[in-house]
Amino acid sequence: MMQIKKAVFPVAGLGTRFLPATKASPKEMLPLIDKPLVQYVVEEAVAAGIEQILFVTGRGKRAIEDHFDINFELEALLYEKGKDAERSQVREIAEMVDIFYVRQKQALGLGHAILCARDFIGNEPFAVLLGDDIIDAQRPCLAQLLDMYRKYRGTVLALERVPLENISSYGCVRANHISDNYYEVADLVEKPKREEAPSDLAIIGRYVLSPDIFPILEKLEPGKGGEVQLTDALRKLAREEAIYGCVFEGVRHDCGDKLGFLKATVDLALKREEFNGVFEKYLRERLGCEKP
Repeated sequence: MMQIKKAVFPVAGLGTRFLPATKASPKEMLPLIDKPLVQYVVEEAVAAGIEQILFVTGRGKRAIEDHFDINFELEALLYEKGKDAERSQVREIAEMVDIFYVRQKQALGLGHAILCARDFIGNEPFAVLLGDDIIDAQRPCLAQLLDMYRKYRGTVLALERVPLENISSYGCVRANHISDNYYEVADLVEKPKREEAPSDLAIIGRYVLSPDIFPILEKLEPGKGGEVQLTDALRKLAREEAIYGCVFEGVRHDCGDKLGFLKATVDLALKREEFNGVFEKYLRERLGCEKP
């Protein structure tokens, strides 16, 4: 059975919801406690067995390349200061996985960004991870999708139940339940109105895709927002082969949204041993709450 070793990270977006912080710095490099958002997602991919990553970048994304590169000057400075733990941590970032880059020269949507990865992927299944979604899970979200891929040998989408009043912010699916948290996808709709949504099952930023998606993306006309929508391509693919969905186990933080980013910061900070309850104590004092 073919093992999935390649992943695509579309990171060419402008991050306008976080202006002015993203005017000169990529949204993917916003720090969540002490790591940039994109590093959390790269670590998830590596933990799931991914060996090669392609970043689909755009103008102004050089900081991502620098972050995952070796920084000899910084390492030398840390060595001189006797900061061996920090030096090892910096080097590990550069060595955790093989990384490649390609430019998406025009912001033509997620589907177009994935099409830019065609030469890198070739004719094999691959993963796609979006940096907006930080998923805190005991077993990496992507690993859960790969489990389902190995069982059914088809495209797998990460699914999450969301309130119907929020469904218009997502692609969503009409799906038939198979077992436990596994579904077979019958249809997909990009950002439907609440009354037109086929379900409350939203597509989240993790995918395992068949290479058969590429010829569909190549011929696909722009959809909503004038962009080449991945959901539209998946809808066409579903007519040709089976597509599956996995309602993953874990907590998703929508870090493409300011409130979601703040919630992620609090939730992940509360789990850090180094704060040893001090942060929780501060929050309770700030909110005037007594610990039960």
